[in-house]
Amino acid sequence: MRIVLPGGAGHIGEFLGRALVALGHQVVVLSRRPAPAPTPGIEWLHWDGRTLGPWAGRIDGCDAVVNLAGRSVSCRYTAANLREMMDSRVHSTRVIGEAIARADRPPATWLQMSTATIYAHRFDQANDETTGEIGGGEPGVPDYWAYSVRIAENWEAAQRESGTPDTRQVALRTAIVMSPGRGGAFHVLRRLTRLGLGGPVAGGKQYVSWIHGQDLVRAVTFLLDHPELTGPVNLAAPNPLPHRDLMRALRAAQGIPVGLPATKWMTELGAFALRSDTELLLKSRRVVPGRLLEAGFRFDFPDWPAAVTDLLRREPRHHNAVMP
Repeated sequence: MRIVLPGGAGHIGEFLGRALVALGHQVVVLSRRPAPAPTPGIEWLHWDGRTLGPWAGRIDGCDAVVNLAGRSVSCRYTAANLREMMDSRVHSTRVIGEAIARADRPPATWLQMSTATIYAHRFDQANDETTGEIGGGEPGVPDYWAYSVRIAENWEAAQRESGTPDTRQVALRTAIVMSPGRGGAFHVLRRLTRLGLGGPVAGGKQYVSWIHGQDLVRAVTFLLDHPELTGPVNLAAPNPLPHRDLMRALRAAQGIPVGLPATKWMTELGAFALRSDTELLLKSRRVVPGRLLEAGFRFDFPDWPAAVTDLLRREPRHHNAVMP
């Protein structure tokens, strides 16, 4: 296939693009960044994520679009940053929809990145695509958490409302992607444990939904090959777990017996120092991949301990290797 990958210069886009090329596909990356050193099988085009340009010609006649574009959530959740998160996601999605709508030969499939953050902060029941509870009105959580849910809702609406009747649309409600190498969540967690800071945060009862990068690649190719799947699809391993258990397994795999726990106020200080936000650690995201499992997808890494062992094997020497 020829696959257009808006936002393909980010951490996920880099390993997804390499994996797609390794599978025999041609990849066209749309990015605001200058093109890096040439990579066989990957064409690099500039776009601004807002307006049509010469890049739109590469969507006409392609087989699929996998849109990953959007400002990183690893930042302080100031009003300005939240607005940029919203605008970068909604505007890029709308202009992709416009390019598809104008194409003489529109792609068969449009996979659109979304987020598992759309679901409610909860501990009692897992959220799947059918019975999951959309967040935004939970009691006892910071008001700005609702804005994160609105970002996700508007992001998905921008795709859904695009006039692309000949192109199948799938919204990828993606959990935390665990992949080797710098730039990803796993690298940060591994560093914290090695510094002795890998204990539970704020009690550690909050659930963490995650997916191994290898399974993300496999899920994307599975969705490209299954035209009956449309609408929201959760990209998350089937076994989310409490934060304290996630960190315990990560410490055990590295032979680190103890991790300093962090109270909520300590977490606030740490997030400020790291220029990040506590929502990423404190919100309970208990999300399961109902539709993928029903369609017959089988995860290589359904459980966290095995995923940790594999990810540590790949870090850091193998962090540039293509995940098969």
